[in-house]
Amino acid sequence: MVEAYLKDRGAMEAVDATGLMERLADGSVVVLDVRPEEEYLAGHVPGALSVPVDSLEAALQVLPKDKEIVAYCRGPYCVFSDEAVSVLTARGYQASRLTEGFPEWRAAGYPIERRDKRRSRE
Repeated sequence: MVEAYLKDRGAMEAVDATGLMERLADGSVVVLDVRPEEEYLAGHVPGALSVPVDSLEAALQVLPKDKEIVAYCRGPYCVFSDEAVSVLTARGYQASRLTEGFPEWRAAGYPIERRDKRRSRE
């Protein structure tokens, strides 16, 4: 069932955690956390923007078209990032998905940020 639902995933550009860290370091990427906002607030990739997949259309007007956009969600079988990449590429953006999700990112020891409703940093 997963293979059938994710049949187009092979055609999508994908970035692994190491590649994302490199892109973050050189500032060549915009990272979108497409999970629900509550999950973003509990922890996210540093510098990621919270753009839940159901709010993506409204956010398109502020996303730069001259930078790569990498979307991530809950894990390798979460389809929110796939949906985001499909929407973005259909609108002319250079978009990729993170091969890992946020739980794998955190478990691997990569840096994270947390924000409460007042926007404080960890």
